[in-house]
Amino acid sequence: MINETLFMNGYAVYVLSAFSFTLLSFLSLYLVTKMQFVREQNKFIAKFGSLTNEQARTAKSQRINKEILANATNN
Repeated sequence: MINETLFMNGYAVYVLSAFSFTLLSFLSLYLVTKMQFVREQNKFIAKFGSLTNEQARTAKSQRINKEILANATNN
């Protein structure tokens, strides 16, 4: 009974290879996305992490930054 389940009537090679390919694809996509996010986050912190309160208020009041913040909150 267990052998029948493991071999899936001869289709186990195809099913398991497709499953492992999908799993590896999702894992690699996750890792690439996470690395890009961390890289962009570090860039953001390097650029805007040391702003004073006055500089932050000025940045928020600029038109382009308002558009970016509005689009970021809508997503």
